[in-house]
Amino acid sequence: MFENLCTLPLSAELFTQAIHPTEPLLGVGLSTGHVQCFRLPAPERLGEDDADVSVLSDGKGTIDTAWRTRRHKGSCRTLAFSNDGSALYSAGTDYLLKHFSPTTGQVASKIAIPSAKAVPDSPSLLHVLSPQTLLLACDSGALHLLDLRDGALAASKPQQTHFPHDDFVSSITPLPPSAESTSGFSKQWISTGGTTLAVTDLRRGVLVRSDDQEDELLCTAFISGMGPKKNRDNGVVVVGTGTGVLTLWDKGAWDDQQDRVVVDPGRGGGESLDCIVQIPGDIARGKKVVVGVGDGSLRTVDLMKREVEGVLRHDDIEAVVGLGFDCQGRMISGGGQTVKIWEVSSSQGGVGDDDDSSEADESDDDDDDDSDDVNATNGNKTKRQAGGDSDSDDSDSDDEEAKRGKKKRRKGKTGIDLGPHGAHGVLRFKGLD
Repeated sequence: MFENLCTLPLSAELFTQAIHPTEPLLGVGLSTGHVQCFRLPAPERLGEDDADVSVLSDGKGTIDTAWRTRRHKGSCRTLAFSNDGSALYSAGTDYLLKHFSPTTGQVASKIAIPSAKAVPDSPSLLHVLSPQTLLLACDSGALHLLDLRDGALAASKPQQTHFPHDDFVSSITPLPPSAESTSGFSKQWISTGGTTLAVTDLRRGVLVRSDDQEDELLCTAFISGMGPKKNRDNGVVVVGTGTGVLTLWDKGAWDDQQDRVVVDPGRGGGESLDCIVQIPGDIARGKKVVVGVGDGSLRTVDLMKREVEGVLRHDDIEAVVGLGFDCQGRMISGGGQTVKIWEVSSSQGGVGDDDDSSEADESDDDDDDDSDDVNATNGNKTKRQAGGDSDSDDSDSDDEEAKRGKKKRRKGKTGIDLGPHGAHGVLRFKGLD
């Protein structure tokens, strides 16, 4: 389980957050259009004597604001770091997409977001697929592919535009590159929008769209090392829905879901599952995810056991809209006007650590031993009955049960006086002859 290290207050409602891939940097986009970048303390700084209102639980490490600016005239809807962390991209309701430095906040380039049928189209999601490709999803359901090979957003028109969904794109998750890939970057990705899931290829466009799930699909995560019995390395996609259920999809079988895990049960459907992240393997053993729920809670889900392991509280009212792990293995959740930083509890040493698994293994062994004892006992009973061991408790109990049975049968024979016609419905009653 995780413990809360720090609660960081924000000046406005959080719309989006992005975590640097290699440095302890956190970018947040707010409803006022502001973009702010925080530098989290590295482990070596936790022992320094600092003083600030945003301090970690040990009272020594502080969170510094690297820079803050009003990046968009409307709200900042989405943020994304480049693969190497050298660039940060933002898009807002002023219909602008901007590229700037994550360390200084200085803008390097910007373009206007393409309109849909001569109507301005607000952005819903950004995802950097590779150093050459930036994905921009909009409220109209359009998914634009922008070229980054020149290092800036110079082209005003996207290279390609696809429409994988009829509604706005709620999530994008890249599929792992194939073994034949020379670049090492994904060329296919999963997206959700409305009540469908779709697979899109960089070159061939939309490949497949799922059946209507009759439930809003909100977030996705690809989990490697899981799959059908005959192909465990295939991988699965975990999808969070609007009714509190996680659905599991086998990679390659995109028509419909394969399994379900109820995360938030409730009459008529639970709270929405708005964001999801896999717990790194060096933190938790097995295949586990943390899900941000619409009621402000965080649920830890074991996908192998198909059950919820623990519940944390981010906020009492506002939903969790951002969730991820930084380069130091700390979990960062965002929602409402707060960001919280979590660390693996020192008392447990990990989420589902080896102790728990060893206990489970021991319990399994105990179960096996118990079953062996039962089998042995049954075998002994058979032998004792065959040998006629009258000193055995089992044989005594069997004899007692047999005697009771005989008594019952005797009572059954003498309790009712049948008439002259036997058991044909005519009875004999005393005094009525």
